Amino acid sequence: MTIHWCGTGLSSGPGLRRLLEGGRKVVVWNRTVEKAREVVGDLTGDIRAYSLEALTAALEPGDIAVSMLPADQHVSIAKACLSKGAHFVSSSYIAPEMRALDEEFRQKGLVSVNEVGLDPGIDHLMAHDLVAAYRASPAYHVDNVLSFVSYCGGVPKIPNPFRYKFSWAPAGVLKALRSPSRSLKNFSELRVNRPWDAITRYDAPLPQPESFEVYPNRDSYPFMEDYRFDKAWKVRDFVRGTIRLNGWAEAWAPIFREIEGLEGKSDAEINAALTARADALLKVNSYAPGEPDRVVLFVSLKAERDGRAVFDRTWAMDAWGDARGSAMGRLVSVPVSLAIESVLAREFPAGVHAAPHDPKLTAKFLGQVGHLAQYMARVDHLA
Repeated sequence: MTIHWCGTGLSSGPGLRRLLEGGRKVVVWNRTVEKAREVVGDLTGDIRAYSLEALTAALEPGDIAVSMLPADQHVSIAKACLSKGAHFVSSSYIAPEMRALDEEFRQKGLVSVNEVGLDPGIDHLMAHDLVAAYRASPAYHVDNVLSFVSYCGGVPKIPNPFRYKFSWAPAGVLKALRSPSRSLKNFSELRVNRPWDAITRYDAPLPQPESFEVYPNRDSYPFMEDYRFDKAWKVRDFVRGTIRLNGWAEAWAPIFREIEGLEGKSDAEINAALTARADALLKVNSYAPGEPDRVVLFVSLKAERDGRAVFDRTWAMDAWGDARGSAMGRLVSVPVSLAIESVLAREFPAGVHAAPHDPKLTAKFLGQVGHLAQYMARVDHLA
């Protein structure tokens, strides 16, 4: 079986290198071969110019195609896998078009694993662990009132005036700011058109206490089912969101105004404007060679009965760039490599899946992830 790893951008290196160093048979695909050689040329000579046609021709039954390319290219690669009897892995959210392929993947005995990076990915693993722990605890009761929050973000280890530096596709960062969100707050649906309309404070349970700015991201509601919340549970709050350094909203206010000014323009005009703005921002807000980035992730589940907390735990993670490379690169791509190995070991059933909720796989993945961060702990606030 051959692993076809497509894309060697900012978040790909560590996981790809892990597979190559582990002796896995890997073909590396990238639009620019020379850029891929800079990432893994010391480990392999099998680096090819990516095109969907070339990849499809190379796929054999039982192979795995890994897409670390832009999300809009995942479905076409997954369809190529179906046509050639191969499996598929990506770190991205499961798009409706990918979900629609579930039955065909099942019928053909093939696997499509997605949402196995950092966010989505590690956050899912932490959520599954907390929900399983709550269900198994003496505190569990159907009448408990539950609150769930999950916040993740890449931030500068050394703060800059802009309160942010780009550790993944700059245009993607700006485009995400145009996405509305839906979450649950105080038993009511909260819909927000733009993140800057719902920024709040979050006090993080780190060894050295620290506060951040946070805001809801995308649609949180489907994840209640994904995380195995019973429909009968009384859920007060449920939010998945993004975390930023304090002062981020103020520093980005001009960017917010520019994005608001794009309303009414065509998609092509919006994309062109955001790409141009992102390129300009990257020039003055990129990481210098050797400068550490930072990733923080917090996932919490709290249960209350008669106004008193009976279960209250948080997974807390703080990681930064070091000799192993960037924190973002490690935490996105190494979990992807773990998922690839699980597919090879037939640990995923056929079909389209997100990060595993099986307790054995969740524990296995989290155990590996713990070595990637400088700090990672499950904090019991009632202990």
